[in-house]
Amino acid sequence: MLATLEQATELINQGKYLHIAGCEELLSKLPKGKWIGGTTAYFISENGGMQTKEYLSVHELSFAEEVKIADYGKYNIFQIVEECYDHGLTTLILPFASEVAAKYAKEAPDVDELFLHPTAGWVAGYDYETVAPAKVFNGETGKSFGDRAVVMYSKLPEDKNVKINIINIFEEDKESPVITFPENTMQVGKCFINGKEENFAEYIRRNRFNIQIPLISEYNGVYINTAVKAIGIFKVELCAPVFKGVEYRFAAPVANYEETFRKKIEEAKVGTPALSCNCILNYMYGNLHGVKTPPFTGPVTFGEVAYQLMNQTLVYCEIV
Repeated sequence: MLATLEQATELINQGKYLHIAGCEELLSKLPKGKWIGGTTAYFISENGGMQTKEYLSVHELSFAEEVKIADYGKYNIFQIVEECYDHGLTTLILPFASEVAAKYAKEAPDVDELFLHPTAGWVAGYDYETVAPAKVFNGETGKSFGDRAVVMYSKLPEDKNVKINIINIFEEDKESPVITFPENTMQVGKCFINGKEENFAEYIRRNRFNIQIPLISEYNGVYINTAVKAIGIFKVELCAPVFKGVEYRFAAPVANYEETFRKKIEEAKVGTPALSCNCILNYMYGNLHGVKTPPFTGPVTFGEVAYQLMNQTLVYCEIV
């Protein structure tokens, strides 16, 4: 729900377990308590998509029997697989453009134990009008960070389980050539197009690809997007890493982004998600300002976590 600073403060003082998103100014005024938070200026509210610094997006983790809160740097981020509850949910917030976010993005797919523990979350961002650094908040200590991740571990009742899902409007374009990369990286120079070496930036420019359409690959039967952030002279900057040995294609074009997104939400037939977040690229390309996406509300983010880092998706958790 959207809440004023006063309303969020009251919930914290009541001892609620909370996940909070908003601007740094409001987050920094909240009292200590059982909450974690991250910066963004964009939200999907009950009234539709919006940009605001007047409200906070607050979700109560009412399903949790107890919680633990921690923060981690790039050298110990994967301690999350050791310190989580055996039966629970790990909620993770990473600051955009930080070393800890880059490390998580590149290495999470290779941490086998991570996929045994439900892990979801998002990448904190900023207001495009001010471009202030992204921050995350450990509400228990009252500290904020631009170079560490914050985590809330929630213990679930024995008769409850968590399901983490994504909504992705994109599918593989079977006509697109197979693209592979020689290393795990978020800044691509060399690539291989159907086995032939190319410069990726030159290849995109020559073929006039629409960079609103991401690269796509299949992981265990699920399509995962890798969005293009910017095209330089010799390198392409991505919003998430590509991985050596994985086959990619450009996704199939989408005729109507907003309509396709709405249809995918309807097809998912979700009840009441415990948590959800939606990518800033969906917000911009899908023209979601003022658009409602029931039953999903929450922060608009600079990356989503469903075990590993995602782009151009909506990630949500259900307690069943």
